[in-house]
Amino acid sequence: MGKTERIPNTPAIIFLKDHNVEFKPLFYKYVDHGGTKESSKQLGIDEHRIVKTLIFEDDKGNPFIVLMNGDFEVSTKNLARIMGVKSVKLCDPNKAQRFSGYLVGGTSPFGTRRKMKVYAQKDIFNFDRIVINGGKRGFLVEIKTDDLQLLLEPVVVNVTS
Repeated sequence: MGKTERIPNTPAIIFLKDHNVEFKPLFYKYVDHGGTKESSKQLGIDEHRIVKTLIFEDDKGNPFIVLMNGDFEVSTKNLARIMGVKSVKLCDPNKAQRFSGYLVGGTSPFGTRRKMKVYAQKDIFNFDRIVINGGKRGFLVEIKTDDLQLLLEPVVVNVTS
């Protein structure tokens, strides 16, 4: 890819710029169902440092965001217990897009269409800087975890399966 790529003007980028957050744009060739394993391979970045943004809903249909290390999976049982609800599940792609404003594979926790509570896996904060989606498939941004904490005020949890 390289330097010829233009930073897309996504709601996430607008949000980061509005909040004066320094970020480093990273581009890779998007592959359907490639996930963080694919971006990790293409960019040469440890998959554990790439954070996926997942849109979930509780048993009453309330949406929320889970930020999880790329190489980890979410334990829905643990998450539901922590939240004090019967159950949680990943939103289907159309619903997730309605809530977030982003296509699945390009979901960012910044600048979402609907404000949602954010839960973040504690391991994310073992890094000074993480890589997270910039609001478009094939486009990630590297930011400070301190900025993530400040902007999203996530509930820090341990919900890996």
